[in-house]
Amino acid sequence: MTGKRYYVTTLADWQRHAHRFSTSHWLALETHGAGEGATRTVVLIEADEGAHLALEDDAAFEPLPHPLAQKSISDAAQSALALHGVPSGATTFDAAEILARVHPLLRHCVF
Repeated sequence: MTGKRYYVTTLADWQRHAHRFSTSHWLALETHGAGEGATRTVVLIEADEGAHLALEDDAAFEPLPHPLAQKSISDAAQSALALHGVPSGATTFDAAEILARVHPLLRHCVF
């Protein structure tokens, strides 16, 4: 069985684990400055429990709270997502709705 989860990471770290994912979608969080692999990204990853556990053990991945939990994302995650208009105090659901304006597949859905 697979599950979906949002993370903030880098493009290079996403690529390092990509073989474990059923599907994933990402959006760059920087417009310039970082080398391509160092580009910060937000990713929506669909994978089995083992893959998600491996990501939780990897310090390069910051898991965001479940989208339906009324818990704000961390200040570090909000700072990374601010370029796309995610305000302070936003939940993962709020962030996903805002990010979906740029990348519709990042919208939270339950299917």
